[in-house]
Amino acid sequence: MRTSKKAADMNMKFRCLKVRITRSPDVFQGGEEEEEEGEEGEERKEGVRVVSENKTFMIDPAGNTYYHWLFIITVPVMYNWTLIIARACFEELQTDYLVYWFLLDLLSDLVYLGDMVFRTRTGYLEQGLLVKDELKLRERYMNSFQFKLDLASMVPTDVLYVVFGLKYPEIRLNKLLRFNRMLEFFQRTETRTNYPNALRISNLVMYIVIIIHWNACLYYSFSKAIGFGADRFVYPDPSDPEFGRLVRKYAYSMYWSTLTLTTIGETPPPVENSEYFFVVTDFLVGVLIFATIVGNVGSMITNMNAARADFQARIDAIKQYMSFRKVTKDLEKRVIKWFDFLWTNKKAVDEREVLKYLPDKLRAEIAINVHLDTLKKVRIFADCEAGLLVELVLKLQPQVYSPGDYICKKGDIGREMYIIKEGKLAVVADDGIKQFVVLSDGSYFGEISILAIKGSKAGNRRTANIRSIGYSDLFCLSKDDLMEALTEYPDAKAMLEEKGRQILMKDGLLDLEVAAQGPDPKEIEEKVDCMTGTLDVLQTRYARLLAEHEATHSKLKHRVTRLEMKMAPPPRADQPVDAPPPETEPTKEEKK
Repeated sequence: MRTSKKAADMNMKFRCLKVRITRSPDVFQGGEEEEEEGEEGEERKEGVRVVSENKTFMIDPAGNTYYHWLFIITVPVMYNWTLIIARACFEELQTDYLVYWFLLDLLSDLVYLGDMVFRTRTGYLEQGLLVKDELKLRERYMNSFQFKLDLASMVPTDVLYVVFGLKYPEIRLNKLLRFNRMLEFFQRTETRTNYPNALRISNLVMYIVIIIHWNACLYYSFSKAIGFGADRFVYPDPSDPEFGRLVRKYAYSMYWSTLTLTTIGETPPPVENSEYFFVVTDFLVGVLIFATIVGNVGSMITNMNAARADFQARIDAIKQYMSFRKVTKDLEKRVIKWFDFLWTNKKAVDEREVLKYLPDKLRAEIAINVHLDTLKKVRIFADCEAGLLVELVLKLQPQVYSPGDYICKKGDIGREMYIIKEGKLAVVADDGIKQFVVLSDGSYFGEISILAIKGSKAGNRRTANIRSIGYSDLFCLSKDDLMEALTEYPDAKAMLEEKGRQILMKDGLLDLEVAAQGPDPKEIEEKVDCMTGTLDVLQTRYARLLAEHEATHSKLKHRVTRLEMKMAPPPRADQPVDAPPPETEPTKEEKK
């Protein structure tokens, strides 16, 4: 009986375990309490889902949300950096608008506080993966130096208004510690904008204006400490109605600061020793600012004109070559016009040179995004597998033709096919004037000649004259590139050849008797010769490697023998001593 009861208990436990394992993951994660049904169970499940969502709530530092928040936090940072010093130096500015300043200060502090919360939810990369754990994000931020700066900027120094009075807004100078958030916003904007040089110049001007603004406020405060109107150097007496208005005070101070920091001078000379020291300090700061301006503006102008300078160098080289070779003036004009068209329409950039810094995967995605739709328009490539199309897309070469240029002529050997991206081409008679057909965007030609289909009456020769009417932008796919791509796709190669035969049959350009004869002996012989040459090269490499191996083996064997002789114990006196082996000169490897 006991045995049967134990067996029954084990059977029940096994069934319960089986039921638990076969449940859905949501129920399994919920625990035993979620086995109950009804509204309470549903509420608990919903609560767990919400909690799990809250745990994974985070901000991607590379996303738009993070960038938009940087803009929001930049506004109060700019407010504090420009107006705290101005309110501290110009008393009228502080006292006349006191209520507005308190409201703006409160709003600024709230944004600062929100920024600290935002940082605790900002993810970071660890081993290439974005960390989303809330606890890790919080600990990383609180252990960083940035947290100490943010915490210092949130110290409620406004309570000191009770001690010092409402005329001392400089007690809020700790709010300036968030300056790095503004710098981060400008850096990210520079990477996002299409006009980075303009943004760099704007940022440089903004920094210079802020420095001049601070220096103007310090000049006014310095004049106040010495005494307004005490001499010609300081600010005139504000009791004079002309110099008593707030706008005039700030404008005069900015004017003096600009002349001093730009090292222009033409300001009243100092009188007191303290004034001399103040002016010397300003001149030193001005020299640094002037050097910074010249260096940054020079580098920006160089970067802006780098592409134009490189393009102009190519034009000059072509001009010198044509002059040296005495090229006709008509042809020289056509070359210059072609270069002008490239620069005017922004086609002078070498795509391969620009994209060579990207990894292969990203370069392939860009090529697919730009060229894949164009390639799919070609009839023989319409049903090809995606892998082959990707291979071909990477091999497309852009080419630009001038008005009147021949893309191909009747009887030429066809080594490329062309796809028209932009422009118009004309199929013309042998005289080059009479037009039969006009090809426009999306048209293509030459696809049959690069396949070298057996039985084609035209062979691999061009069957028409095609000429560019205006400036035409084409994509070129060479026969070698196509065959290289098809080596990995034999089924696609057979399908393309079959499609080509159908097109030739439809146009009446296929000789069925020749096509049915099977492989051409000449082609087989060429392939055998190619394989024989490759085999000879491999045999030569193998013989060279084998000789190197034998030489190395002999040298190592000789070295081991010498080491054994050196390490052998000396013979005893009663034993005959063998004659030592003849000394040999050490090899180069032994000397090393």
